[in-house]
Amino acid sequence: MTATKTNERPGTRAVLRHSGMSASKARQVLDLIRGQDVDRAAEILVGVEREAAEVIGKVLASAVANAAHNDHQNPEELFVSACYADEGATAKRWRPRARGRATRIRKRTCHITIIVSRLPADRLERRRTRMEAITANRSRRVDASRRRADLSGRLSRRRTAQAEAAAAEAEADQVVEDSDVATDVEEIETTVNAAETTEDEGVADDGATDQAADDEGADTGTDADADEKGK
Repeated sequence: MTATKTNERPGTRAVLRHSGMSASKARQVLDLIRGQDVDRAAEILVGVEREAAEVIGKVLASAVANAAHNDHQNPEELFVSACYADEGATAKRWRPRARGRATRIRKRTCHITIIVSRLPADRLERRRTRMEAITANRSRRVDASRRRADLSGRLSRRRTAQAEAAAAEAEADQVVEDSDVATDVEEIETTVNAAETTEDEGVADDGATDQAADDEGADTGTDADADEKGK
């Protein structure tokens, strides 16, 4: 049985020719994303600390764009069905060595090909089920956080109401206390005024009594003088 040829594999492809790296270096990164969803493959390439990962990420983005614009595929339903690197032309350079000799330097290139296809029905169903479970779990967490927020808001509003009631009660007590102090001051002032009035009246009565006594004494003296003259 003859296997499917490389150029006859189904799907949408993107090819980068004459990339300035060896095919072995590109294959080490391509092995990480083969068979993965395009989103997961992009995440893997972002986390790989190799120079080839950046180049392969651009090729993957190009393949997804070709599938979306040319074949009208949903990018969320695509996966990397095939990816490989073929050897390209090798540029030869020379480096001088000892005794007048020279050493050959091989600057290798490669052709990177990435093919994306639509996920099978069973994988789409499993993915849909997983996403629904994740969404339901997220919804439960959001509802729980909202309930906690509502409870916290009610508690805060209750504390605010209690604080406002306490402030109003304290203000009312302060008003009552101020009114009691004012009443006490008025009573004290009234008592002091009454005492001063009584004292003034007493002083006035004493003065009138002394004046009457003086007048009576003067009259008595006048009568005595008249009697003395008559004798």
